[in-house]
Amino acid sequence: MRHFFFSLGALLSGVLGVYAFSPFGYWPLALVSLFGLYASTQTLSPGRAARRSFIWAMGFYLVGLWWIHNSMTIFGGMPLWAAFLLVALLAAYLSLYTAAAIWLAQRLVPSRTWRALLVLPALLIAADWLRGWVMTGFPWLWFGYSQLEGPLAGLAPIMGVQGISWLLTFTAATAWLLLQRRPTWWPGVAAIALWGLAFSSNFVQWVTPTQESRFALVQGNIEQSLKWIPGQLEQSLERYISLTLPERDADVVIWPESALPSTEQQLAPWLKQVDLMMRDRGQSLITGLVSEPSSGDMYNSVITLGHNAIPYEMEHSNRYYKQHLVPVGEFVPFGDLLRPIAPFFNLPMSSFARGEANQPDLTAAGQQLSVAICYEVAFPSLVRANMKPNTDYLLTVSNDTWFGQSIGPWQHQEIARMRALELGRPLIRATNNGVTLVTDEKGQITASLPQFETGVLQANVTGMTGLTPYARFGSMPLLAWLLISVLVGITVGRRQFYGRQQRLAAQQNLRNRARS
Repeated sequence: MRHFFFSLGALLSGVLGVYAFSPFGYWPLALVSLFGLYASTQTLSPGRAARRSFIWAMGFYLVGLWWIHNSMTIFGGMPLWAAFLLVALLAAYLSLYTAAAIWLAQRLVPSRTWRALLVLPALLIAADWLRGWVMTGFPWLWFGYSQLEGPLAGLAPIMGVQGISWLLTFTAATAWLLLQRRPTWWPGVAAIALWGLAFSSNFVQWVTPTQESRFALVQGNIEQSLKWIPGQLEQSLERYISLTLPERDADVVIWPESALPSTEQQLAPWLKQVDLMMRDRGQSLITGLVSEPSSGDMYNSVITLGHNAIPYEMEHSNRYYKQHLVPVGEFVPFGDLLRPIAPFFNLPMSSFARGEANQPDLTAAGQQLSVAICYEVAFPSLVRANMKPNTDYLLTVSNDTWFGQSIGPWQHQEIARMRALELGRPLIRATNNGVTLVTDEKGQITASLPQFETGVLQANVTGMTGLTPYARFGSMPLLAWLLISVLVGITVGRRQFYGRQQRLAAQQNLRNRARS
């Protein structure tokens, strides 16, 4: 019964971690949740600790990712029980990484102090990276994202989102050791110093402003269930044009991902007319759409039209092809096997090709915009690699209509805002039905539109130049520190533990001799 209650506590502390993220935003709960992970595992054997941490992670991921079921049930035709099973399987898969990190730390370092402070935080961050890479990766719900409104946000331009995640984990370890009454004072001092450094970094201006441009972000709010049905194309074109025509003061008008439910090749005559119209008005237009160039591949793409872009032609160079595709949504692994199983594996436009790396920025109204389409913004290294030294803005276009009135789009916008903070560039985020927003270079929202409303977000945004430490060096400083901390933690922890065991054994031998 005692083990049951501890397992239940681990499950609930995992669930609690979800409420640190948007839309809830109770950022201190990230520390509470991680403390629960330590408290429920660090006094157990490796095997039992791994099982307990798996329970903690299942609570975290199953609740935190439950929003995915909307795309399966509403648009994929799955019954709710089958969707629950698939989300549970995804949560179980992600939980294995946490369990493996806990098990390995317990096996490598018998000393609780050094394991908790140095080895386990590093292995948990490594586990996050692995699940963000293996099988194309799923880098969602990294705890650092929850701190955008907290005092640790200033660490992101220095060490990235995972630098914040590491400090949260180190702080939870320190709190757990203090409550264990471990005779070690330096972790508390180190944690306070690091929090002070992170907080003071919020006031550092890493980049400098360039020029201001006026943007108009069109939120078409077209139902996903209607988007691809026959006859909807004309209504979609009319809606976006009618919302754009009044925006004569904007330098750049932006339509969201796949705004036009047809291919570029089919719409080419209409796009040429729009290009001429925007040139006459002295404006640039950026839109997401599907492109099927002469190669025969199909791409999720963003193109530019109008002023300050080369005249529109199919396959013109002022465009971006999405590089990192969504499994099942945009490509189906083992498609020949899976597509006949369920309608879910036959979602519209689920056979895209990948764009090449190192694509140039988009040019619009004399400004340089680095693009990430939807899911791509969750990959810090990809967004950092896309950004150029002369990039003025980060642009991400998305269509989160698949996930309805869930917390998924709110988690997504939080991830996107972290990219702005890491790289020191304003973020412009145009979506079909929300969350459409603009941030400054610190990821703070300066303008937004409500979800599920048709409208246009108007915003004056100042571009930035210069590089943050993270933009310049990426994750290398953090990786170096994690490697050092693991090596030091293992070496010192094992030496102290076995040295203590030898001293205790020697003392016991002396007592035995004295008795004899």
